[in-house]
Amino acid sequence: MTAYRYDGTFAGFLTCAWDALESRIQPAAFLLPDDEGLLWAERELAADPQRAKRFYAALAKRVSPPFQKLIAWGFLTCLPEKELALFNLIRRGLWEGDRVRLDLSDPVMAKVNLALTKMWTEWDHLKGFIRFSDLDGVLVGEIEPKNRVLPLLASHFAARYSGERIVLYDRTHKEALLSDRGQWRLIPADDFRMGPAGETERAYRAMWRNYYHTIAIEGRRNPKCQSTHMPKRYRHVMTEFLTDEEMESALPERPQARPLRDGSGST
Repeated sequence: MTAYRYDGTFAGFLTCAWDALESRIQPAAFLLPDDEGLLWAERELAADPQRAKRFYAALAKRVSPPFQKLIAWGFLTCLPEKELALFNLIRRGLWEGDRVRLDLSDPVMAKVNLALTKMWTEWDHLKGFIRFSDLDGVLVGEIEPKNRVLPLLASHFAARYSGERIVLYDRTHKEALLSDRGQWRLIPADDFRMGPAGETERAYRAMWRNYYHTIAIEGRRNPKCQSTHMPKRYRHVMTEFLTDEEMESALPERPQARPLRDGSGST
């Protein structure tokens, strides 16, 4: 068995998967450049975008377009050792066809499907929980998701604010969405600070916080129900729960298991 070391991109993963299938190698693990080595022999491959693109297209032709998307979306999840799970599905799909995708009795498929369900739930929550600040004509916001949902949120917010300029920063995966009147792209961003807001923006923040804290009926407060509808893990980036100083200063880093992986599905 061999451990593949790659650059963490989706194209890099597909390059390794192609090589493993072509060489009839059963991968023991997929390692990022900074990961510690294992007892297995290592095979380091540079991403080959052209080969990855051909392989990705082959998944749609030889298995099905939904299976192809499942692999791309699965790469965006925070599932531990997701590369091994996705590789096993790819190998089985190329051999057995699209029935693999519907076989929830298979523990690997069931595990990936659960990870996807959690990712899409997080994506749906963030569409409503993201808060933007108007900083000199640019709408700026931050998120700290478990899954890499920024590529999935990009088109939604670019279309929703098609007449605006947007910056949305993902603290977990160290990347930012830049959208200028509907045209958007994702860029790596190791460090990000929202910066100070003007008087008008601070006034709107204060009004929003005042509205949030006064709209509730005191005698009917139900923290447990509130946590169900507005999970606590999103609140540290939501305007109504923060002061201006907390919003505009860099918060302490949370430990990350693995750095950014480019899994938008484009190769």
